[in-house]
Amino acid sequence: MTYDLSPRPLNPASPAPVFDWPYGKKSALFIGFDVDAETAWIGNNHANVDRMVTTSLGGYDARVGITKILELLDMLRLKATFFVPGWTAEAHTAACEPIVAAGHEIAHHGYLHKCPDRSKLDEAKEEIDRGLEALKSRLGVTPVGYRAPSGENFPELLAYLCERGLRYSSSFRDDIRPYRHRLADGRPGPVEIPVNYAFDDWNFGMTGRLDARPLFGRDAILPIWREEFVGTHEWGGVSTLVLHPQVSGRPMRWRILRDFLSEVAARDDVWIATGAEILAHYEAETEAA
Repeated sequence: MTYDLSPRPLNPASPAPVFDWPYGKKSALFIGFDVDAETAWIGNNHANVDRMVTTSLGGYDARVGITKILELLDMLRLKATFFVPGWTAEAHTAACEPIVAAGHEIAHHGYLHKCPDRSKLDEAKEEIDRGLEALKSRLGVTPVGYRAPSGENFPELLAYLCERGLRYSSSFRDDIRPYRHRLADGRPGPVEIPVNYAFDDWNFGMTGRLDARPLFGRDAILPIWREEFVGTHEWGGVSTLVLHPQVSGRPMRWRILRDFLSEVAARDDVWIATGAEILAHYEAETEAA
């Protein structure tokens, strides 16, 4: 495979348009959970399927994490978006069904959580197709949103998202406000609800058995989340949370997340919305005929 290294913006999308958030709110909060379960550990390293202790980190999702996250959202009366790999929907259907029953949004997160690879376009498309089939057959859901497994994407895959009816993405890191992608042929692509590494709990709360990383507690995490939220709020952006039940469903991290969400929810100038709601508002405000 050859690579085009010529100087150009590698994301050809136009700048994010200026629009107001609903109800006079100054910023938005998008609560997103990646329900990776064991796919976080086997998707890009198939040998881990025989390492039961390693995969038990992901198994926490179905045994404990999803239930505790749903309890938290119910307690705070908040709605969230759950990005569910197709494999998770098939392996842990009973654990995922309460997400739907509680009225939360289900979105696409691949099938086996394989990192999309441009040199393997057919495989990347299969991840989309199998994920859609699993979400429909097991949960009765046809999603409109997509978060890239391992957070990666490429031009042909962006186009395929549109082809398969996935109308928004929440993967890119290049803005603080939603914008619409431009495909390689100039056609409009999905709406992007960008994410921010500062709001990814994996960075602070997950360590592997064989690649140990330091863990961070309340005194490290809450100041980062608070400061990043306040700054994003002042700039009128969207604070997109990238959370995982196998991380934030753990006791200490559940308490940290509870306190952060409680603080934001207590404000009267923040719109807390699902990805589908943000998509609908973006289109109504920026593209209405």
